[in-house]
Amino acid sequence: MRSDRSKSILALGGLVLCLTLGLVPEGMAQSGDTPARTADAPKTSSPEDAAMTQRLQAHVEHLAGTIGERNMWRYAQLQAAAAYIEEQFTAAGCAPTAQTYEVHDQPVSNLIAEIPGNERAGEIVVIGAHYDSVLGSPGANDNASGVAALLELARRFCEQPQARTLRLIAFVNEEPPFFKTPQMGSRVYAEAARARGDRITAMVSLETIGYYSEREGSQRFPLPPLRFLYPTRGNFLAFVANLRSRGLLKEALEAFRAAEVLPAEGLVAPGWLVGVDWSDHWSFWRVGYPAIMVTDTALFRYPHYHSPSDTPDKVDYPALTRVTLGLEAMVMKLCRD
Repeated sequence: MRSDRSKSILALGGLVLCLTLGLVPEGMAQSGDTPARTADAPKTSSPEDAAMTQRLQAHVEHLAGTIGERNMWRYAQLQAAAAYIEEQFTAAGCAPTAQTYEVHDQPVSNLIAEIPGNERAGEIVVIGAHYDSVLGSPGANDNASGVAALLELARRFCEQPQARTLRLIAFVNEEPPFFKTPQMGSRVYAEAARARGDRITAMVSLETIGYYSEREGSQRFPLPPLRFLYPTRGNFLAFVANLRSRGLLKEALEAFRAAEVLPAEGLVAPGWLVGVDWSDHWSFWRVGYPAIMVTDTALFRYPHYHSPSDTPDKVDYPALTRVTLGLEAMVMKLCRD
């Protein structure tokens, strides 16, 4: 067993290495204190929270269970998922639109629910989640969990405009082989937004947000030094940014933590770090918009990542409810400040 002195030396060495590599833990306290984190999350107990839990589970079960694997090789299922999302946006009180383009001579669509802002309608906040699943997987956590939260945010905001315009977008074709190609849905959208001159002040990608564990050692990291700076239990939500998006990460993370629903950690890192750019926020970085990813860090925690066993029964629905409540608080802040 290491002595406290040895642990301190190793932690300091890890921090120095991380800073040298350009990794900045967001929300660290000063003078050797422990990282600032929320307290243990309360259990969802109100009737409203219980109803949200049921709806989130219904969304995930429909997308990843009833529909199942959904991608260009399961084209009918991909279209069924799009139809379900459009239906849910409409039921929430929005009038969704589709940005449709062709891949392999087949039409595919990004689905957009826009809530025009009041005082600052020309400034736009984008919250997005991809609805396709990787080949061979029903994609419950990746990424029906993110879509489910997106649909619940629509229920909250479609009929309650904020100061800034809010766009809730379900993106198609995030998964390989389309990731980072011209056929990736979020790339098509971000490039069109930039060409139009859209003033996107914030983009948040909801990526695999449904799996949590209190087991010691359940959280892994792409670089060993990170284990000295972050928890070794996978019980937290991660906020991830590149250096240019650090201000957005700070604002979003503070709003989420203030809701006191689930522990949350932040990381500002260069894009080459494994996993940092693995979602739709990359498309917005590429054209110069501030963007972050919110994730349960599935690659470093979730044993069913990109596998046939990523099924609806693996998702922690009470935790996903708390995450969605925290995201609601975050959206309100991003649309107001």
